[in-house]
Amino acid sequence: MSYAAGVSEWLRIARQASVVQRALRTMAVVGTILVAINHGDALLHGKLDAARAFKICLTLLVPYGVSTTSSVAALRSR
Repeated sequence: MSYAAGVSEWLRIARQASVVQRALRTMAVVGTILVAINHGDALLHGKLDAARAFKICLTLLVPYGVSTTSSVAALRSR
């Protein structure tokens, strides 16, 4: 399988509703915990600027990406 075909297959699986839904649930739970740990003090003190908001978005994307990657890997190995 060529690299382009592999990437195309990966993206096709990553866009499946079940994969996206699982990743969103994981992002909601794990992401909220990570945001609380990493940014909770600042948020409680009202210190939310553009840089921190960007970091919070990145913090939320990490569990989404991990969940998607592991789901795609599991589905491809079947």
